[in-house]
Amino acid sequence: MTKRPKALIALEDGTVFEGRAFAGSGEVEGELVFNTSMTGYQEILTDPSYKGQIVTLCYPLIGNYGITEEDMESYRAHASGLVVGECSRIRSNFRSVKTLPEYLEESGILGVDGVDTRAITLHIRDKGAMKCIMSTEDMDPDSLVEKAKASQGLVGRDLASEVSVKEPMIWQPELQKKTVKRVATIDCGTKYNQLRILQDLGCEVHVFPNNSTAEEILACKPDGLFLSNGPGDPEGVQKTVSEIRKLFQAQLPTFGICFGHQLTALALGGKTFKLKFGHRGGNQPVMNLSTRAVEITSQNHGFCVDKDTLDPNEVETTHLNLNDQTSEGLRHKSLPLFTVQYHPEAAPGPHDSMYLFHDFMKSMGV
Repeated sequence: MTKRPKALIALEDGTVFEGRAFAGSGEVEGELVFNTSMTGYQEILTDPSYKGQIVTLCYPLIGNYGITEEDMESYRAHASGLVVGECSRIRSNFRSVKTLPEYLEESGILGVDGVDTRAITLHIRDKGAMKCIMSTEDMDPDSLVEKAKASQGLVGRDLASEVSVKEPMIWQPELQKKTVKRVATIDCGTKYNQLRILQDLGCEVHVFPNNSTAEEILACKPDGLFLSNGPGDPEGVQKTVSEIRKLFQAQLPTFGICFGHQLTALALGGKTFKLKFGHRGGNQPVMNLSTRAVEITSQNHGFCVDKDTLDPNEVETTHLNLNDQTSEGLRHKSLPLFTVQYHPEAAPGPHDSMYLFHDFMKSMGV
């Protein structure tokens, strides 16, 4: 058995963890975060919202069901690195086409295990998510800490433009079985399952780069507007916010998810802020304030809408995170738009919030 090289994980506050590389080699930077989901590592890795982040998975054994073609959430893996307690030595799944280490190697992503992920999670929970360098080359802890301090971080950074499509496209027209409505999607890092669900509900989905103008989007004569999830700081994409503000004037039925929720708040005059360690996992409790029902939700965000900066005469908060009372949804009182901070497409995660896609269809008259 090939000996795995030593790897160091250095944080900007001077903390260093030691592990071994089970996939890839070299040196990567990113914000070190944790995700509490027990399954779904493939969906997490291929979620564009993880661009610029090194993901620590809390569940102790990762990789036991391999990698499948059907479970990709975008065209490639986007996370900068992966940290797990133990990478499974075998895969057992009739759909599996390769192992997790093979996939990470192909994607050029450094994977490290043999790490106390509980210690990492507790440290981030107490001190906050922070800039990180992970390396199999530089074994000098002090040197790596200095590199982490000097790295770019996420605040003010436009990562959405890096993961967005470059040209307008129609989502898999060869698979369209019925068409009842046309939806324009602003792609800031959309997950495939969002597009799959819209298509299954009868939407012809037109996907636009996040730097598209309102005029270009309206030219396809959409019945509704969908604002996707995405990575980085929402205040780093002011051009997209400006075009969304123009689109609201067209009074299109609008549904936003995660980054789309944050962009909507900015377009309506609100503000966003960075959370201490973010919400990432498949078990976040959210209350729907109109029904008082509690939904168990899938989440992945490090920034949040400051609900107190929105005009209460125009915008109402519809959902609250029960862990910290932060904004999880909003609805405009006169415009046909609503958004949520969490991920109702359930990839990975529970199905409690699927009703939101049906509400979007109803807002378009279906």
